[in-house]
Amino acid sequence: MKLLIPALTFLFVLLSATAQQPAPTAKAKRPPNPAMDPIQDVAGLPRVLLIGDSISIGYTLPVRKLLEGKANVHRIPTNGGPTKNGVANIAKWLGTSKWDVIHFNWGIHDLKYMPDGKRQVEPADYEANLRSLVAALKKTGAKLIWATTTPIPEGELNPPRKFGQVKEYNDIAARVMTENGVAIDDLNAHITPQLATMQNPRDVHYTSAGSDYLAKQVAEEIGKALAK
Repeated sequence: MKLLIPALTFLFVLLSATAQQPAPTAKAKRPPNPAMDPIQDVAGLPRVLLIGDSISIGYTLPVRKLLEGKANVHRIPTNGGPTKNGVANIAKWLGTSKWDVIHFNWGIHDLKYMPDGKRQVEPADYEANLRSLVAALKKTGAKLIWATTTPIPEGELNPPRKFGQVKEYNDIAARVMTENGVAIDDLNAHITPQLATMQNPRDVHYTSAGSDYLAKQVAEEIGKALAK
């Protein structure tokens, strides 16, 4: 009995301390990006689809605003990632609805370096994937607009990418688009003079002003396509 009482006392203290511990808080979830929200079509307006990575996510909402009353601007409900992700998902993203204009890009994720030292999608595979994707997009009958991949800043980045390799991938894309008669929206040339003030430091992404600046170019090119 003498041994039992101290043991029970210790157990009581332990349980009391445990009960007083604050419950672990759930990890805060990032709020959903409104750019991903599905939109309700306005009857009689043409339907536009934006396909791309986080750069396109940044300009989705301002493009919608700029084309309000002129077009129903949809986007794929995710980050488009590399071309291999596009090849795997393009049929689902296109669905069965009619598209009048599709504005699309892949590139920044393709040239990202992976732990094995290789790029996520090497140049030869990038070209093959683009050809497959353009073939799928052309079947929709939509007017197609390819957006050139925007610049990568100099210096060490995380995830790792290398300054200058955007040109290699943009040159590949230009060849594929020209051969297929796809219009080119040169966002790279458009934003390059503004990088010092509109691109986040040591980052491929843009300030809100940068996304707005890209959006004006995107909306203008879509407007040209709709007018044809």
